[in-house]
Amino acid sequence: MLDSATYTPRLKAVYNDTIRAAMKEEFGYKNDMQIPRLDKIVLNIGCGAEAVRDSKKAKSAVEDLTLIAGQKALTTVAKKSIAGFRVREDMPMGAKVTLRGDRMYEFLDRLITIAMPRVRDFRGVSGKSFDGRGNYAMGLKEHLVFPEINFDKIDENWGMDIVIATTAQTDAEAKSLLKAFNMPFNS
Repeated sequence: MLDSATYTPRLKAVYNDTIRAAMKEEFGYKNDMQIPRLDKIVLNIGCGAEAVRDSKKAKSAVEDLTLIAGQKALTTVAKKSIAGFRVREDMPMGAKVTLRGDRMYEFLDRLITIAMPRVRDFRGVSGKSFDGRGNYAMGLKEHLVFPEINFDKIDENWGMDIVIATTAQTDAEAKSLLKAFNMPFNS
């Protein structure tokens, strides 16, 4: 594991050294605590119909998400039964993990510099996927773009949701923060 006493993730150092000062100047914050920062990153894989047919699919999604995040993923379960979809209450349906601190910065670095360029026909991510409160959501069609996943051992190709939560008050502040981290927006 990483020794946090001696190691600082690259993007965390960039944030502390340059991005904070640039954001303070751009938006004219009076107090350093007003400067937006990353709060957490939530990763989610939903198995859907595959999990209904085969209960091992959700377990496979948990293992893959654990490899990608570098942190144990939780199994998500159905909240209520839906007979039409053959879903029972508490049936495993996917996996999720919440990253904070150094792991969050490490994941964002791998997402921007390694995973996104490996996406087929990649033209950037939408600049309109903000929620109005400074949080950004995006999706990937396949989780194979992460280098931690061994292509030969994969039985199922999962899509995944990535939500980047910031402390920004507006979408403009959040977009400026993510642009400073080199997020490849297409608009």
